[in-house]
Amino acid sequence: MEEDQEAVNLAADWADISQGLRKDLGQQAHSQWIKPIQPGNYCKETGTLDLYLPTEFSANWVSDRFADRLSLAWKIARPDVRHVRILVHPGRRQLPELRLGGGGGRPSSAPANDSAQGTPDPISAALSGDSFAALGQGPAGIDASQTFSSFVTGQSNVLACNAAQRMAATETPQFSPLYLKAATGQGKTHLLHAIGHAYLQHHPHARIFYCSAERFMVEFVQALRQNQMIEFKSRLRGFDLLLVDDIQFIIGKASAQEELLYTIDALLQEGKRLVFAADRAPQALDGVEPRLLSRLSMGLVADILPADIELRRSILENRLGRFASVDVPSDVIEFLARTINRNVRELVGGLNKLIAYAQLTGQAVSLQLAEEQLTDILSANRRRITIDEIQRTVCQFYRIDRTEMSSKRRARAVVRPRQVAMYLAKVLTPRSYPEIGRKFGGRDHSTVIHAVRLIEELRTRDADMDGDVRSLLRQLES
Repeated sequence: MEEDQEAVNLAADWADISQGLRKDLGQQAHSQWIKPIQPGNYCKETGTLDLYLPTEFSANWVSDRFADRLSLAWKIARPDVRHVRILVHPGRRQLPELRLGGGGGRPSSAPANDSAQGTPDPISAALSGDSFAALGQGPAGIDASQTFSSFVTGQSNVLACNAAQRMAATETPQFSPLYLKAATGQGKTHLLHAIGHAYLQHHPHARIFYCSAERFMVEFVQALRQNQMIEFKSRLRGFDLLLVDDIQFIIGKASAQEELLYTIDALLQEGKRLVFAADRAPQALDGVEPRLLSRLSMGLVADILPADIELRRSILENRLGRFASVDVPSDVIEFLARTINRNVRELVGGLNKLIAYAQLTGQAVSLQLAEEQLTDILSANRRRITIDEIQRTVCQFYRIDRTEMSSKRRARAVVRPRQVAMYLAKVLTPRSYPEIGRKFGGRDHSTVIHAVRLIEELRTRDADMDGDVRSLLRQLES
C-alpha cells in the first residue's frame, strides 16, 4: 500500500514537472523526448530516482541534453530527491502507443497480457488501472496533479468549481452537460482533470474519456479512413464520463460535429455525465451547427473570470507550499501578483522560473532578481502606466498641487505623497531608479531607493498607509 501511494505521489510530481518542461522546451521537443519518460524506482535512503525511457538511444539523448534540467526540476518538486538516473525501461525496448480504450478501458493497442511486455509500470497501474481511457494520451489521460484540492478558489471561479464538484459527486447532477468557459490559462483544464479524479474516487469502476476537441477530430478522421466507425462509436459511447477540452476547435468540421452531437444525445439518454470547456460561450462558437450549440448550452454554462489580485496572491502562496525550503519574501509575492495579471498559468510559471533560477545560481529570491529574470513575462502583462499618470493620481488622492511632485518643499504633507508616488512608479513601471528620480525634479536615485524602502516598511506596520497604497493601486490598474 505504501509503495502504491509513493508511486502515485511520484506520478503526480512528474505530471507537474512534465507540464512545466513542455512550456519551456516547446511542444515538439517535449512530445519526442520528455513525454515518454516514466518515473520508476525511488530509493529513500540514497535519494535516488530512476527515470525510464523506452530505448537506449532516447535514454542517451535525454541524458546528454536534459539531465541537468530534469535533476533541477525534481529537486525543486521534491527536496528529498538528490540524484536522478536516466535509464532504459527494464525489459522493454519500446513502449506501446496508446489509443482509445475498448470494453474494459484498456487502450486498444496494449497487449491482453501485460507480462508480454515485462512488468507493468507501477505508477501507470496506480493511476489508471482499467478505469481511465484516453484518446491519444498516456495510460492516465487525467493529469494526476490537477485535483480539486490543488485548485485555489476565489470570487472569480467559485461558481465553476462548485459546479465541477457537483458533476463529480455521487449524486446525479441537476445539470448536464456542464460547459466551462474561460480565457486561456484561467483553470478550465484543471477543473476537467479534477472532475475526472473525483468521479473515479466516487465510482472506482467507471470509465472516463478525456481529450481535446482537436484530438477527437483526428481520431474521428482516422476511424473514418480505416472503416472503423462502428468500433469508434461503440467505444466512445461506452464511457460514463465524457470530458472534452477546447471545444472551440471543432468549428467547421461538419461530420465530426454530427458524431459528437449523436454521442451527446446517446450519453444523456443513458444518464451519463458530460463536461465541455472552451475559451468562449457556446453562442460565440462560429461555424457550429445549431443543434450542437443547443446541446452544449442546455445544461449549465459556468464562467471562470480572470483572477483578481486576492486570488492571484492565494495561488502564489498555495504554490509556495511545494517549495518548503525556498524563502520568497512577501514583497516578491505582492509584486508578482500585481504585475502578472493576464492568466494564472503565466503567474505560476513566473514563480517557478524565479525559484528555479535562484536555486540553480545559489542566489536569494528578491524583488530585484524577479525584475531581472522575468522581464518578458512582466513586460507582456504590464499595462503601460506612466509616471505622469501616477503623479496625477497621487496628487488628486492627497489633494495637493501637481507641482509638488518636483518641488523642493520638505513639509510632511508633501514629502509623503511624493514618496508614495516614487514607490508606485517603481512597482508599476519598468523605469530605473535614476529615471524615476529625473521625473521627480531631478532627484538622485538614492532618494528614490530610500522612498521605495520606506513605503514598503510603512505598509507592514501602518494600516492607513497600506490602505492608501492599495486604493491607489486599484485606481491605477483599473
